[in-house]
Amino acid sequence: MDQGNTAFILISAAMVLLMTPGLAFFYGGLVKAKSVISMMMMSFGALGLIGVLWVLFGYAIAFPGAEGIVAPWSIDWSALGLSSLLETPEDAAYPPLAFVAFQATFAIITVALVSGAIADRAKFGAWMVFAGIWATVVYFPVASWVFNFGLGDEGFTYGGWTTFGMQEWFGVGVIDFAGGTAVHINAGAAALALALVLGKRVGFQKGVHVPHNPPFVLLGAGLLWFGWFAFNAGSELAADNTAALVVVNTIAAPAAALLAWLVVEKIKDGKPTSVGAASGAVAGLVAITPACGSLDPIWAILLGVVAGAICALAVELKFKLGFDDSLDVVGIHLVGGLVGTLYLGFMANGTGLFMGGDGTQLMVQAIAAFAVMIYSFVLAYIIGFAIQKTMGFRIKNEDELAGVDTTVHGEEGYVLADVKV
Repeated sequence: MDQGNTAFILISAAMVLLMTPGLAFFYGGLVKAKSVISMMMMSFGALGLIGVLWVLFGYAIAFPGAEGIVAPWSIDWSALGLSSLLETPEDAAYPPLAFVAFQATFAIITVALVSGAIADRAKFGAWMVFAGIWATVVYFPVASWVFNFGLGDEGFTYGGWTTFGMQEWFGVGVIDFAGGTAVHINAGAAALALALVLGKRVGFQKGVHVPHNPPFVLLGAGLLWFGWFAFNAGSELAADNTAALVVVNTIAAPAAALLAWLVVEKIKDGKPTSVGAASGAVAGLVAITPACGSLDPIWAILLGVVAGAICALAVELKFKLGFDDSLDVVGIHLVGGLVGTLYLGFMANGTGLFMGGDGTQLMVQAIAAFAVMIYSFVLAYIIGFAIQKTMGFRIKNEDELAGVDTTVHGEEGYVLADVKV
């Protein structure tokens, strides 16, 4: 067992887990002051619930062993509760539980990402029910499609249909180094579905709902960027040259995206904003996630520029199309994930259309991206609609106006003075 790589994976898991509290700050600063606790609690609720479900059965669904192409909805019954993974095989490079821990943090933050689309108007209990069901029937299987693969002496010996399956059918598998499809497109599509199910906030229109705490947004973006180094580089599962390339690209792309977003914002609105800077950085991080191990740094910068500019424009679509994606999960994560995933079809080293390939890589990237998007959207809409029609997903309009924090959680985010009764 390589203790260096084991330490690398365990530290990466801890850093990625920190991304969920970072997301809570990022989202919390973007909502109104009367909703900050509700928003942050949805991230912490996902952390608690998905952390437990992952141990009980999530890992067993996401990483079932098999030969050849793993069925889209498989389960390793022996891995329920992780009891079969407590011992480390003699020839293993790292303990199986280290990988379990690392992948658990991916499941947690993917679910938490979805919550940004329903800020200011969702019941916490309904959100928790949705989170558990969606993780079980969407995230865990999709993670198997993308992340579940095994390597033998002659390369892939088994894997999900987007990796091993595409490799068998078309000669190249989808490139998704750290989760452009499984995490960002997946979460973005579910976010769009929930935004449609819950409808618009009271008074929804451009300029009405403004971030109440931009410093929170910047703090959250900084924590996300910090954790994203482990999110991306940790996916190599080894502290090697590829991991070093990934770290450089995880600096370059979001930095370029940050600048591109500010330029677009300056041209479009006349002023570059702190929220724009944070959003641009996140958009670049989303886009580089699938591509970080397959691009030279110069092409990572170009990807960042493209993603930053496109996402800065995409966040305006909700006003033109009439859906209330409160915190731009669609404009940043869905669109950014699509940009990063499809960009590989053109620029991936060795297989991209402009890098010696013949277009096959672009085809498989598109198949995987749109398959995940459609699957996630349809099931998220069905789950959300069912919850809305049964227990109710959206709070009452008068409770929304009074403030979600007090009506749902009985707390206030900011108590500026003690009130004596």
